[in-house]
Amino acid sequence: MNPASGNNFLIVIADEHRKDALGCAGHPIVKTPNLDGLAARGTIFENAYTPSPICVPARAAMACGDYVHKIRCWDSATPYRGVPRSWMHRLRDGGLEVTSIGKLHFRSSDDDNGFSREILPMHVAGGVGWPAGLLREDPPGFETARELAENVGAGTSSYTDYDQAITEAACGWLLGCGESETPWATFVSLVSPHYPLVAPPKHHDLYDPEAVDLPIAYEHAQRPRHPELGNIARFFDYDRHFDRRKVREAKAAYYGLVSFVDDCVGRILSALDRSGQADNTLIVYASDHGDMMGDHGLWTKQVMYEASAGIPMIVAGPGIPEGKRVGTGTSLVDLAATAVDATGLQNHTDGPFPGRSLRSIAREADDTNRTVFSEYHDGGSTTGSFMVRWGNWKFVYYVGHDAQLFDLAQDPHELHDLARDGVSDPDVQATLREGERRLRTICDPEEVNARCFADQGRRIEELGGIEACKRAYVFNHTPTPDERRALEEGPE
Repeated sequence: MNPASGNNFLIVIADEHRKDALGCAGHPIVKTPNLDGLAARGTIFENAYTPSPICVPARAAMACGDYVHKIRCWDSATPYRGVPRSWMHRLRDGGLEVTSIGKLHFRSSDDDNGFSREILPMHVAGGVGWPAGLLREDPPGFETARELAENVGAGTSSYTDYDQAITEAACGWLLGCGESETPWATFVSLVSPHYPLVAPPKHHDLYDPEAVDLPIAYEHAQRPRHPELGNIARFFDYDRHFDRRKVREAKAAYYGLVSFVDDCVGRILSALDRSGQADNTLIVYASDHGDMMGDHGLWTKQVMYEASAGIPMIVAGPGIPEGKRVGTGTSLVDLAATAVDATGLQNHTDGPFPGRSLRSIAREADDTNRTVFSEYHDGGSTTGSFMVRWGNWKFVYYVGHDAQLFDLAQDPHELHDLARDGVSDPDVQATLREGERRLRTICDPEEVNARCFADQGRRIEELGGIEACKRAYVFNHTPTPDERRALEEGPE
């Protein structure tokens, strides 16, 4: 393999960017000129999903190019620790410089995560993460939920300050690689628009709270009646801290953070252009998962609705059609195969893996039969949830509870659960059977659920038991590297 024969690979990933919050996705309010420009010269993957709607498992699966239940990084207290091998390992072992800049949410930089260098890394708190999420059979109260509604408005936060530093470091790195004669891979990971919902004034003031859209199905009569969604809503009880005014302010601040991310992306792409390497660089923009932002009475992530499990995904560069929209289902697990394809490596023999190169998918006709998969086994849930998407259909399976089925062509806001509303329709029953068949082709949900609870039980014991897990690292969002250092050093 000659590493000089391939292209550079640049991933820019945001945190908690929902798929519809883009101008190029048709949003009537959100302003994202830089991402819209990237989409105009590349391809939008309209049906892209996270492998798990929560940060730590999603990022582990993205790194490994495999599903959460295969790599057993189930939750926010079981982060990636350098094994199984990541696509970064494979590229680095193939002779490429592989750099990360910003949030990783792995265990630690002391692990070999596959990068040649980690710049400004954010890992899980204390190398442990969030142990309270392991306590799914008897969950403690989540008192920090109140912080979501309390920290809303214009200003700066530790996260926006961190993103500014990440952006500056990424620009400096890209400008410094202009003389490189061999391909490189760079993973730039921003934290916004993840809460706190505090946006820099320049971006916050683009949005009038009185003009923003209210959440979908926000009225109590419209909210889901599924028992497991009720469990998650009771644990992550963000909504009880909101009133109508605060909801509008929160959405305006979230949109401001999206525009802030867009500005950061624009600066990074400008630096790539000035480096002289843009024409030889495959660029991917995505998010680790979305954000419900009050839809169905739910906030943040953790569920399989489109706003949470769906993600934006834009790819541009060599071999990518311009101005194309792809309907084939895609996932963050496709990034491993994309990295290998883009950089010209031919030794991707660690598989088989479920992913395919996005460059190949972009050049093909839409494949409505492709199955995309996601799963959730973290805090607030009492059982595993599993989603498969194909064609217009989304099937969600909950171990021990009724399934859900949505026709996204006829019901894009997922207001009508056909598994409940269409019980007498033979076509609905046939589709439910097809959804379960597709799911069981990927995994046995009952076996996976049992294995997960067994692994989490062992993890609870490793961390000192239930009471120790309740006390450890109580927070609503992971501290930045600067915040973590301040906490460890204490007052002067």
